[in-house]
Amino acid sequence: MLESSVLESSLTELAQGLQTRQFTSVELTQALLARIDKLNPHLNAFISVSDQESALAQAAAADQRLAQGQATPLTGLPLAHKDIFCTQGMRTSCGSKMLENFVPPYNATVVERLAAAGMVNLGKTNLDEFAMGSSNENSYYGTVKNPWDLQAVPGGSSGGSAAAVAASLVPAATGTDTGGSIRQPAAFCGITGLKPTYGRVSRWGMVAYASSLDQGGPMAHSAQDCAVLLNAMAGFDPKDSTCVQRAVPDYCATLAANLDGLKIGLPKEYFGEGLHADVAAALEEAIKVYESLGASICEVSLPHTHLAIPAYYVIAPAEASSNLSRYDGVRFGHRCQDPQDLEDLYKRSRQEGFGAEVKRRILIGTYALSEGFYDAYYRKAQQIRRLIQQDFLNAFNEVDVLMGPTAPTPAFDLGANTQDPVQMYLEDVYTIAINLAGVPALSLPAGRSGTRPIGLQVIGNHFEEARLLNVAHQFQQVTTWHQARPQLAF
Repeated sequence: MLESSVLESSLTELAQGLQTRQFTSVELTQALLARIDKLNPHLNAFISVSDQESALAQAAAADQRLAQGQATPLTGLPLAHKDIFCTQGMRTSCGSKMLENFVPPYNATVVERLAAAGMVNLGKTNLDEFAMGSSNENSYYGTVKNPWDLQAVPGGSSGGSAAAVAASLVPAATGTDTGGSIRQPAAFCGITGLKPTYGRVSRWGMVAYASSLDQGGPMAHSAQDCAVLLNAMAGFDPKDSTCVQRAVPDYCATLAANLDGLKIGLPKEYFGEGLHADVAAALEEAIKVYESLGASICEVSLPHTHLAIPAYYVIAPAEASSNLSRYDGVRFGHRCQDPQDLEDLYKRSRQEGFGAEVKRRILIGTYALSEGFYDAYYRKAQQIRRLIQQDFLNAFNEVDVLMGPTAPTPAFDLGANTQDPVQMYLEDVYTIAINLAGVPALSLPAGRSGTRPIGLQVIGNHFEEARLLNVAHQFQQVTTWHQARPQLAF
């Protein structure tokens, strides 16, 4: 059995170990499945774990490709998928009772591409139900624990993926980001997570929450790991009408470029009231590091930032109410017992199948789209969205990237915000505008508050993921926050 120090390696380090035959994919897969079996009962990061026979068969095939010299940079490396990506023959629940028994007959494009690259799927990670939440406390399958502090939330909605990577149950995982759901859990769990430009990664087979905002992306220990993953994930997909037909660069090719002359903008709206003192201090130190690497710093303004949360919580629930209308107890999903008539079937199936937060957002969205309110709410929110997008475009006329906090606080305590939905929504104050604008952003570890990690957010212009990964990688060449691992005493 491989030692813990090996299992705690980054994706890039494990790839090196496979290529130099220090261990095989079968040995790595066996060791990680044993680690999941031991640690997941304490963390609840996985909803479904791949059966050993299937996973070892994938690993054996990868070892054969490695031996024949036909491997890609990802061949033989294990990962987990957020349980919102459809996986053929394996349950895709979206963290909901509604899809408790749903087994898709096909793979999502992201799943298909990573499998084609030779990666070994170890299972499906826990999430807030239908990706609606900021703490991973909204899952039908129970709350996920933060490996750095079991009394803290891991963030949401991709909290299971973030916790699984942080605890080295897998070296990498997929996530989805509708309003910060890759970046915020990455920050809370001390890993690196990238939300690509909207349309950069196919959404086909990714169960929809808010179709104009959802975007899949990689979660791993380092920017270099995320670059390797994005190389395989990104690209045009004719099955997805929202996917952009644009050439995919090699995201690893520019990682080593120096940062001399880089112009970094600090949005003044991100450094005001509500920012935790430890987060502010960590960001100040991170900015000094960037100055030492040759970057210049200036203040910029995103004047419509204060409108991002109200606009988002009209647009996202409106799209959710439309997307989730398909779960009616007729075609697939949960069906109530002994319905009296069709109306009773609809009402009770949805009442029993959806959790409280999902119901809340469906109701908000249906109201916003209803006759007499569409113009007052939904149309107005879309107009505000355009102003927010223009704020970013204006800023990128002055600077190369923007930097700020990923979240206003370190990971908060379990249960702290469950009775106050509005306070929970405010946890996404620095991430939501990025989704409304459709630009890419990345969170990387940049400090700690006690035992709880702090994330630095780097934001770029459309399709500038390579620049973001380069900026993050250069920081990680001279700091060690991304190398830290939680002490798991169980």
